[in-house]
Amino acid sequence: MKKFLVLSTITLAFFTSCSDDNSNQIATTTPVAIDFSDYLNIDFNNLSNYAFQTTPVYITKDNTVANPITNEGATLGRILFYDENLSSDNTVSCSTCHQQVNAFSDIDVASSGVNGLTGRHSMRLINSRFSNEAKFFWDERANTLEEQTTMPIQDHNEMGFSGTNGDGDFNDLIIKLNDVEYYPELFGFAFGDQVITEQRIQSALAQFIRSIQSFDSKYDVGRTFATNDQVPFTNFTAEENTGKQLFLTPPTFDGSGIRTGGGVGCSGCHAAPEFDIDPNTLNNGIIGVLNSVDTDLTITRAPSLRDLFKTDGTLNGGLMHTSISDINSVIEHYNQMPPGSDNAQLDPRLKPAGNIQNLNMTTDEKSNLISFLKTLSGTDVYSNEKWADPFVN
Repeated sequence: MKKFLVLSTITLAFFTSCSDDNSNQIATTTPVAIDFSDYLNIDFNNLSNYAFQTTPVYITKDNTVANPITNEGATLGRILFYDENLSSDNTVSCSTCHQQVNAFSDIDVASSGVNGLTGRHSMRLINSRFSNEAKFFWDERANTLEEQTTMPIQDHNEMGFSGTNGDGDFNDLIIKLNDVEYYPELFGFAFGDQVITEQRIQSALAQFIRSIQSFDSKYDVGRTFATNDQVPFTNFTAEENTGKQLFLTPPTFDGSGIRTGGGVGCSGCHAAPEFDIDPNTLNNGIIGVLNSVDTDLTITRAPSLRDLFKTDGTLNGGLMHTSISDINSVIEHYNQMPPGSDNAQLDPRLKPAGNIQNLNMTTDEKSNLISFLKTLSGTDVYSNEKWADPFVN
């Protein structure tokens, strides 16, 4: 467990003016002096670049809206994200369920909280900012990322400030953070005064999460030198280019829902180049509930398809909210959707001519599609210090 209640002092950078006899204003700067070196691996005089990161010119989606990223806000958000003080018993942080090494997801089917397990698999947080979909959670119950950030904190099983079942409520967390000496100082650093509120916690956490971006994949290298996504990428293998066309090209179906030509149409819901989920997407036919025989038709959101795989080709944890353990099973689900996947909320794109789709994919097509999906994974996001645990272990 990380230690807490660290004594420290902060002197923020202020511009002070002094007047000479001719009333000329001379500006001087007092350097920032933050001594958290026994606790935090952060240089507060040289913050990581969160606010002005480079993004490719072909990336146009952005759900930041009214909470622009600042270096100070995202730095505070990083500390909050990794701090176990945000749980009721000081054992769980946001990073417990969203681990950098796993593309900010979890290899466990359900993540462990202070009083039990999460109800769904922990969603990857890669490129959360670059999406037309502004809602969060698999069932979209949070209207914004800001709302999402504090809902796990207020969940009895996850972080334990629910205000129910004997838990303290969010106000108890705010009281707790005010008693952790570094937090009033850091909120002053990020927001100009030391008042800690839920809205400010949401703002800082959302800034940090939106800063987590991955655009150094093989796909990005190819897209940089291509006029559009449709042309063959010069750095791709033949299999990867074939998989790309399968992904991008809509299928054609006969009257019984069997594919007769075209591609497999993944981009109908996961459009390039962000590979985010279409906000109008409905249920995808995965209707299971973890550790239950019940069904759940509310699942309509999904993370970006970027960084499904680690650099060694293994998955960054399970796929879907029920944590399907391998990519082949996911592709087979869409290839020939089982009768049990048909439901009143099924997305009509998966039910051509009134019948659940059968893509009738060949073994080679499945292999080529997987080859393309692997090109969407980068390397930097797994080890970049600015997204890593800032606490001295």
